[in-house]
Amino acid sequence: MLNYMSYLMRVVLPDRPGTLGAVATALGSAGIDILSVTVVERSAAGAVDDLLVVLPPGGLADRALSAAQSVAGVLVESLRPFLADGGEVANDLDLADALTDRPADAAATLAELAPCVFNADWAVLLEQVDAGDVRVREASVGAPTLGGDDLGVPERVRLALPWMPLAAARPIGADEGGFPPRWQAVSMALAAAPVGHSQLVILLGRPGGPAFRGTEIERLAHLAGIAASLAGRRHR
Repeated sequence: MLNYMSYLMRVVLPDRPGTLGAVATALGSAGIDILSVTVVERSAAGAVDDLLVVLPPGGLADRALSAAQSVAGVLVESLRPFLADGGEVANDLDLADALTDRPADAAATLAELAPCVFNADWAVLLEQVDAGDVRVREASVGAPTLGGDDLGVPERVRLALPWMPLAAARPIGADEGGFPPRWQAVSMALAAAPVGHSQLVILLGRPGGPAFRGTEIERLAHLAGIAASLAGRRHR
């Protein structure tokens, strides 16, 4: 079986009609197929889109980079292997439906499926039990091990997390909270949002970027709010 490789490419497009079509043509000429296009941001200056592209067997990622940037004014913000399998959850509405289907487990469902919607590699749900005591409540497939030697469940986080409690959704720097040095080396992009209250937080990670933009932070906050609302109704 031929080995095709999927990549997630974030492109910044100038505000000029036909630019996305020109990028698609340039990629197609290089033998690269676009599987999907996700609008991240739109503004008067232009657009930011995520393109899920497939390289042919033996194709080099640099070929996709060069092809896209051959179109005048186009900037490739990031290009990284795409391994996530979102199944039937592809957008915010799909995730909201999944949360509604499982209200009792809404927070866990958010941690499980949010990476698919935000093209992230992983997510963890963190709970601050006490000062200096943060626990991993839930973790998605592929989430890094943050726990220490505590054998309890949920597992105690071994890292200092000075940004918790978290009052509002925001990007988190890889240099915050004593994260592993390798996270800075791989340009780990992080975003977090409180789930109902400041001591319960979802944290998403994208090694290699791209950085989480304002619209993505707003969407994460909204979905976290839905999860918290559903869980709150269940426990009344």
